[in-house]
Amino acid sequence: MATVVVAAMLVGTATMAGASSPSPRALAPSKVPVPTVEGPIRGPGTPSIIASSFSLTKVGYSAQEYFISGSATSYRAVGAPPANGRWKVTAASKATYKTRIIVYRPSDPKRFNGTVIVEWLNVSAGSDTGPDWIGDHTELIKQGFAWVGVSAQALGVNGGSSVLGLGTSGLKGSNPPRYATLHHPGDAYSYDIFSQAAQAIWHPRHVSVLGGLKPKALIADGESQSAFFLTTYIDALAPAAHVFNGYMIHSRWSGGASLTGALALGTKEPFRTDLGRPVMAFETETDLTMGYVRDRQPDTTWFRDWEVAGTAHADDYTASVGLSDTGKPGAAEAILTHDSPFTAFGCTTALNSGPQHWVLDAAISDLNRWVRTGTAPPHAPRLDLVAGATPTIKRDALGNALGGIRTPELDVPTAVLSGDAPAGSSLTCKLFGSTVPFTTATLTSLYPTHAAYVTKFDQAAGRAVKAGFLLPADATQIEAAAAGSNTP
Repeated sequence: MATVVVAAMLVGTATMAGASSPSPRALAPSKVPVPTVEGPIRGPGTPSIIASSFSLTKVGYSAQEYFISGSATSYRAVGAPPANGRWKVTAASKATYKTRIIVYRPSDPKRFNGTVIVEWLNVSAGSDTGPDWIGDHTELIKQGFAWVGVSAQALGVNGGSSVLGLGTSGLKGSNPPRYATLHHPGDAYSYDIFSQAAQAIWHPRHVSVLGGLKPKALIADGESQSAFFLTTYIDALAPAAHVFNGYMIHSRWSGGASLTGALALGTKEPFRTDLGRPVMAFETETDLTMGYVRDRQPDTTWFRDWEVAGTAHADDYTASVGLSDTGKPGAAEAILTHDSPFTAFGCTTALNSGPQHWVLDAAISDLNRWVRTGTAPPHAPRLDLVAGATPTIKRDALGNALGGIRTPELDVPTAVLSGDAPAGSSLTCKLFGSTVPFTTATLTSLYPTHAAYVTKFDQAAGRAVKAGFLLPADATQIEAAAAGSNTP
């Protein structure tokens, strides 16, 4: 298709879409302790984590689990947290810990691109989950990133009750013979544990968790609850830790977490902008209405905010396709209208099937380039809001969001793709948004023929590539899916 060719030609344009920032400085020497590392752990059983469901050997990657241990420090604030996010903290107490990390890396060292994504594993569902690995693993694998998932929080190790009310036995209860020696002293220590996990990557002693690969950059990453913790990490701990070259904060609401480890949602907590390190916020419609609107801040030399129209905090790709997607053609589920409610959650509408993971591919690619070369991502338009005591997303006559990062799924729609769920929905259903397919009459009024639909879709894909929010290879895949659909 014509747009595929244009997209390939525009890859250079997308690369140049962002302004050039100062070159990132080398990390200053860190005083964070290097933990003791054991592994790789051979058994009994296999690593416990919700991530991709296929064997990584199919895509030329390996998977290993390691235990890290040492003494972690908790912190307390010096004075009230300031309005600019530039916290001052001091050490409070120390406690011993032993947790685990999971490492996915290219089996062929020549494929390693030098960057490690270090994801703060999410525990909201009651078990350690790697939501950004699920959402973005196809691009990470394609580009040769290494990925390290860190069991930073106590719930994932010790068990307990999650914020969604789901009970868990934690790693220790899920496989006692494998994890019996693990112990986590509490989330007040999670920040330092996360820093020490980074040190284990940077400074291999007797055990190299990367199998001998030499990292050139580490990017801290967290989604949802993990993003709240990373917000506090950036503002309170990052200035002294000196272990990460950049930060991806995905689907954060307002506020962050306290230094004791409790969530502090609803408070105002901006990102500090004096780190001299790239910080990227990636937000969906749901996140804006759940409170992020209160913490919006302008782009700066070292900060970018991407808000993506038609997306939800979690979505159909996360819940289904993403777990088994090996990156082969045919997995372009983002443009397919899934019109069956996910009854396992008790939802009354279909989960959001919007284009979040495609834009996330561009975001992580751009963030890596920013970290490694100083070329910043493009500035993104913000979602349009209806002012009021509780701001809402402004929508067009069809019901889709206005403003924000535009994708062909939104500009050439076949459904209402929303970060909202019907009133009265459970919190889980609200997080997954909704998809409401257009009627046949609406579709035929928009696209008299299939050719008309494909032409418009290809044009919109080209615009998204040119703007820097869609990678050319992804545009090729979703254009093929659009061409193979039966719209209208």
